[in-house]
Amino acid sequence: MDKKTGPTIDTISGIMLLVLAAVWGGSFFFAEVALDEVPPLTVTLHRVVWAVPALFVVVLWRGVKIPRAPRIWFAYLVMGALNNAIPFSLIFWGQMTIESGLASILNGTTAVFGAVVSGLLLVDEPLSPQKITGAIFGVLGVAVIMGFDALTNLDPRNLAQLAILAAALSYAFASVWGKTKLAGQAPEMNALGMLVGSTVLMIPIAIWSDGLPDINLSAKVWASLFSLSILSTVLAYLLYFAILLRAGAANLMLVTLLVPPFAIGLGVLFLGERLGLEAWGGFGLIAVGLVITDGRVMAYLRSILRND
Repeated sequence: MDKKTGPTIDTISGIMLLVLAAVWGGSFFFAEVALDEVPPLTVTLHRVVWAVPALFVVVLWRGVKIPRAPRIWFAYLVMGALNNAIPFSLIFWGQMTIESGLASILNGTTAVFGAVVSGLLLVDEPLSPQKITGAIFGVLGVAVIMGFDALTNLDPRNLAQLAILAAALSYAFASVWGKTKLAGQAPEMNALGMLVGSTVLMIPIAIWSDGLPDINLSAKVWASLFSLSILSTVLAYLLYFAILLRAGAANLMLVTLLVPPFAIGLGVLFLGERLGLEAWGGFGLIAVGLVITDGRVMAYLRSILRND
């Protein structure tokens, strides 16, 4: 690690980052397949419920202490709502109407929302002009995708896109909650705890909304549900925390830019999806917003200008 530049991406971290982008990008594809036979809230239930025993085995294998304090488990319950139950359900509901690739692009606003929410709520992460500028580009990207008259024309497609944005905002609040309430807990335990919390929440909600889950599903849907849970949730969280330790939070944010290409590629190859120019233009603006929010490219350009 360079003391001046902080953690860097080595070859192993780079490969892990690509795999994480692939499994998170794949989540939009797996969900799209599953939604052919399973309602959105039940897809969310499947995603979290099968992940719990898998992560429990990981926690036991690594000898991680399981907390007993009620306040910690309450924090996990809230984290499960903000980081799993609410955003997963909103994204899957939105994917009933819009393409999986487009959903992944709109979900890319998570990092921009996260910077703004952290700036507003956390003393040690003040809202800077850089973050505000990044957020402006993100909003412009969303406006290009949805159309500038979206708020006055709330058709089903616009409502679906707004649901994805609400999911991104929920992720942003989850990051603040996790930092303030769960910072002292082991990463593996945080992943397990919030999935237990989201499972507790989703069991009654999904059954009330959709009835008891149907087990008479096609093989491809079962494969998609398990892939969504084991690959896009369990493996993704383990990769996330491993990359965080190796390469740092700033480098980890790059995954936000890498997820949409994987999701779009899978949608084009296997689902026959096609995205219009407005989606690509919006993605470009959101990407610029992320780069500005990250700050390293701007700092590099400023250093070049100073040297000149």
